[in-house]
Amino acid sequence: MTSVAFVTGASSGIGEQTVKCLLDAGYLVYAGARRIDRMQTLAAAGARLITLDVSDDASMTAAVKRIVDETSRIDVLVNNAGYGSYGALEDVPLEEARRQFEVNVFGLARLIQLTLPTMRAQRSGYIVNVSSIGGVIGEPFGSWYHATKFAVEGLSDSLRMELHPFGIHVVVIQPGAITTEWNPIAREGLLRYSGNGPYREGAHAHATFLAGADQGSVPSPPSVVATAIVQAVQTPNPRTRYAVGGGAKVLLFVRFLLSDRAFDAVMRMLERQANKASLR
Repeated sequence: MTSVAFVTGASSGIGEQTVKCLLDAGYLVYAGARRIDRMQTLAAAGARLITLDVSDDASMTAAVKRIVDETSRIDVLVNNAGYGSYGALEDVPLEEARRQFEVNVFGLARLIQLTLPTMRAQRSGYIVNVSSIGGVIGEPFGSWYHATKFAVEGLSDSLRMELHPFGIHVVVIQPGAITTEWNPIAREGLLRYSGNGPYREGAHAHATFLAGADQGSVPSPPSVVATAIVQAVQTPNPRTRYAVGGGAKVLLFVRFLLSDRAFDAVMRMLERQANKASLR
């Protein structure tokens, strides 16, 4: 029996690479994203495309219904869709903050709700929630984004215990710096909301820091994350968390060792170093 996987945010980056890796591993893969025109190479590789908006309940309901109607099962759900909304908390409109939660948390949770009846009936399945090292650490100007990822971490921990009796695994993926569209979008939002007001100095400094984290040997390719996801869903008893790529393990270890104020100081130091390097 061919295992069935559903990947969200599949039009680029981590999602696109995860679809390719799952196809290579022999899965029947449904690739979901708003930009279906950007997934034609995935269709050519054998993926089944779904137009998906994780902020629209009807879109999510129709997607899961189609998969179940066509295959009668869902073995893997990869909740990858999301983005980073940056800016000083004071500056970011609550409408944007709500959208950040709608996409990164509520869309993820709703897809889990829709998928679970099928997985419970199978008494098996893997739910993979793509979080971030930002679900454990914070940074200036990322309050709304980090709030969503902290929420995903807590949701996943609770869900893992709830679903244990049904044989359903819950796995959290914590990427570090990855070469995707995420970083440029986060920087653009940061400067749009806070680049000209009272936080402008810090906003421009942090935008430079983020740009530095997206260059050189720091970031890893999305395939690193995709490989970890496929390894997890092919493991009978996967780890609860996989920290992968772009300095993820090092940063999480440093966060574990340091007090809150000491970690704040380290972040400020890294920001200063990035800005000095940009001026050379």
